[in-house]
Amino acid sequence: MDARIFRGNDQVDALSPLDRGLAYGDGLFETMRVWRGDVPWWDRHWARLTRGADALGIALPDEGRVREALAATLDGADGVAKLLVTRGEGARGYAASAGPATWLLSRHEAPSRRDRIVVRWCATRLAVQPRLAGLKHCNRLEQVLARSEWPAGEGADDGLMVDADGDVASAIAGNVFILSQGRWRTPRLDRCGVHGVMRGWAMAVLDADEARLSPSDVEAADALFVCNAVRGILEVERLGDLAWSPHPQVAALRHRLASDHPAFAPNPETP
Repeated sequence: MDARIFRGNDQVDALSPLDRGLAYGDGLFETMRVWRGDVPWWDRHWARLTRGADALGIALPDEGRVREALAATLDGADGVAKLLVTRGEGARGYAASAGPATWLLSRHEAPSRRDRIVVRWCATRLAVQPRLAGLKHCNRLEQVLARSEWPAGEGADDGLMVDADGDVASAIAGNVFILSQGRWRTPRLDRCGVHGVMRGWAMAVLDADEARLSPSDVEAADALFVCNAVRGILEVERLGDLAWSPHPQVAALRHRLASDHPAFAPNPETP
């Protein structure tokens, strides 16, 4: 892993112990699939980051400077890039300061390709907080607790989470879509959850509806998948005792994704 830390436009050697992202999770992040040293969906990720920064009142660094540093970090490689932006340094206490933002860039290996996965229901629920709904903010303790509900190697690849009212919200590490009565639907995220970049792409391609979904809606679906911008489209093979066969509409969506994002092609060319 290659990682770099910046304060404002300047690279620094270490993260400050007074950084509000470290102290309070006061920040946002983007995790992006990389192909040949570039982020094909950069504009989508930067737009979401900008919306989140506007909502939280965080001043983003210059986009051009970030792209320059990103190119140097990626150095022509494939994989995954993570951009994390915090409000920066601040005094002890919750009152926000107005210093320059801190941002971190890191490069990681791409996950192994998976087209079908096994999921389970999580006992940990997502809190309802409309002011944070949709944002990919740095406080992910609910997801950490949910993922700790089963040990590595138990068999589940991801977990499905409901909110405090019992409505389906998302997977731990992605958004959820179900096919029901000929229509694709995905949970409405006006109370919690993350507006995923891949979710936005899939909603447009599928002309999907946003709806309140119950666990029984998911379990009765004709097909379902989990998606995110790093792993792509992951069709659910099994949920508890329920099992689904591969669905042609999911296969068609995966094929469409391969044409829109080269990193998700079945056999992407290497440099």
